[in-house]
Amino acid sequence: MRNGQPRVADRIVSALAELGTDHLFGVSGANIEDIYDAAQHSGGRVTAVVAKHEFSAVTMAEGYHRTTGRLAVAMATSGAGAMNMVPGIAEAHAARLPLLALIGQPPRALEGRGAFQDSSGRAGAFDAVGLFRNISRFCARVDDPADLGKLLTEAVAATKGPCRGPAVLLLPKDVQQVPTGPLPDLGALLADGGTAPAAAGRGAAADLITAAVTRGARIVIIAGDGVGRRDARTELAELARRSGASVAVTPEAKDVFDNHDPRYAGVAGAIGHPTVLRLLEQAELCVLVGTRLPVMARTGLEPALARTRVIGYDPEPPFTSPGADGPPAVHVAGDLTAELRSLNARLAALPHGPSAGQGLAGELEYLVAPPSQGPGVPLVDAVRTIQAALPEGATVVSDAGNASSAAIHHLAVPRQGQFILALGMGGMGHSFGAGIGAAFATGRRSYVLSGDGGFYAHGMEVHTAVEYDLPVTFVVFNNNAHAMCVMREHLLYDASTTYNTFRPSDIAAGAGAMFPTLTTASASTPAELARALAETNATAGPALVCVESDPDETPPFVPFLRLIDDLSSTPGDAHEYRGTPVG
Repeated sequence: MRNGQPRVADRIVSALAELGTDHLFGVSGANIEDIYDAAQHSGGRVTAVVAKHEFSAVTMAEGYHRTTGRLAVAMATSGAGAMNMVPGIAEAHAARLPLLALIGQPPRALEGRGAFQDSSGRAGAFDAVGLFRNISRFCARVDDPADLGKLLTEAVAATKGPCRGPAVLLLPKDVQQVPTGPLPDLGALLADGGTAPAAAGRGAAADLITAAVTRGARIVIIAGDGVGRRDARTELAELARRSGASVAVTPEAKDVFDNHDPRYAGVAGAIGHPTVLRLLEQAELCVLVGTRLPVMARTGLEPALARTRVIGYDPEPPFTSPGADGPPAVHVAGDLTAELRSLNARLAALPHGPSAGQGLAGELEYLVAPPSQGPGVPLVDAVRTIQAALPEGATVVSDAGNASSAAIHHLAVPRQGQFILALGMGGMGHSFGAGIGAAFATGRRSYVLSGDGGFYAHGMEVHTAVEYDLPVTFVVFNNNAHAMCVMREHLLYDASTTYNTFRPSDIAAGAGAMFPTLTTASASTPAELARALAETNATAGPALVCVESDPDETPPFVPFLRLIDDLSSTPGDAHEYRGTPVG
C-alpha cells in the first residue's frame, strides 16, 4: 500500500488470489520486490516463495500447476534474473503450460539512459519484449498503470487459449508502485465456457470410431499430457471402456490413465513398451488424445502408424504422416473435454458395446537391455524398489537422462498419483523445482528422481525444500557421469574418449554436511535403498537418498538398443530391443 491506497503490485497479487493462485515462485530483487511486499500484505491469501534460481522458480510454478490445475505464476527481477527465466518459459511454451511470468524492469525514467539491467530496446539496449514474445503466447510491457487491467486480462486469457502457454508481463519498478483502482474480475477467464461448438472433424471422427466399435475392430488410444492439462482423465477412461480400446500413454503423460488397468498398454515411443507396437500392428484405428505425437512419443511406431488410420483430438494437428496409400489423419481441434464427452455420448447410444476383452492389452512387455556389469544398483531394480516404497496418491517427478528413461519405462504410477516430466525442452534439473512446487501445492510428499547431472545443474534447490521444511524425497542416481552422453560417445564415437565422466563424489554426505536438518542416506544395493526410503517416508520434512549406479549401464531407450543391435554380431540376442514380458 502507498498512503493507504493499493498499488499496481497489490492489485496484481489480489487478482491472482481471486483466481485461486495462492503461491508465487521467484527470486527477489530490486525491480520485483514490490510484488513480494504485496504478497506479504495480502492477508495470508498468497505466499511468495524465494527459490535459489529463476529457472527453478518457473519449474516450481509448473509443479504447482500440474498438481492443482491453478494458474502457475513465476517472477523475477530484471537483468540476469529475467534471462534465467528463459529456459523455464520456453518449457512452458513447448508444454502449453498456463504460466504467468511477472518480470521487473528498471524505472521508466532511467530506461534508454544507461539504466542498470536495461532491456527496454532503447539507446542500444536489447528489447525484452522481442525476446519473450518469441517464447510466449503473449508479452507486453505495462508502461501506463491505466493499462494494467487490459493487459493482465489479455495475459491470463492467453494462458487459457486453445494453444495455451505462458504469458509475460514486464513491470517497470515505478509502475508497480503507482496507486491504482480495482481491476476487472478475471475469474471468468479460467472457468469453462459451457458447451463448446462442434469442432471440424467431430462427425467424421465419431463415424470412424463408431463403425470400428460396431465391427469389433481393434482400436489403440495414445493419450498425451493434454488429457492432464484439461483434467479429462475421467472422459479418457470412459472412452476406453465404451470403445473397447487399449490405451498407451506418451512419456510425459504416464498419469493420465490407470497404469494398473488391464487396458493399459504402456508407454509409446523412444522409451516405450513393445506392447504398443504389437497392438498398433493389429489395429484399424489409432486415436490420439491430447497429443500431437512428437518424435519422442512415436519413435519405433512410424511403420505401423503409416498403415493405420489416425484420429487426433488436440488443439493442434498430429505430427504423424500416412504411408503412400494411407488416408490422411482426421483432426478434431475443439476443446478436448467437450469433444470426448460428445464422442462418449455417441458411443453410449450404440445398441451393443465392444466385445468383452477386446481392449485388453495383455501382458506388458519391456525393453531388454544388456545387463549392468558395473557397480551399484541396476536401474530396473532401483526403480522397482522406489515403486514399492511409493504410497497411494504420490507425486513422482522425473528428470532427464538414464534415470528418467528407467523411471518412464519401469515405474507404474501409484493409483491416484501424479507423474511430472519435462520433455518440451528436456532441461536437466527441472525435477528439483517441480517436485518442490508440487509439495507446496499438495502438502503431500513428492518424489524427485534425478541423475547426478540434474543435481549438479539445479540441485541446490534442496535448500528451498529445507528452508520451507517441505515433504520432498530427492532420489539422486549417482553414476559420476552424464551417463546418457557417455552412452552416445561409446555408440557413436571413439569409445576410448569421454568428456562426460566425473571424479567420484559423495552427494549424500555433501548434502548432509551443508544442511544438517536434511535426512540423507546412500544406497549401493536394493535392500539399502528400500531401508533408506522407508526411513525417509517416516520423516516429516525433506530427505535426500543417493543411489550408486553404473555409468555404463544401457537405459531402456529404443535408439540406443537399436544401435547395439546394429553393432552386434548376432542380432536378435539379449540386446534385441523388441522386448519380452517381465513378471
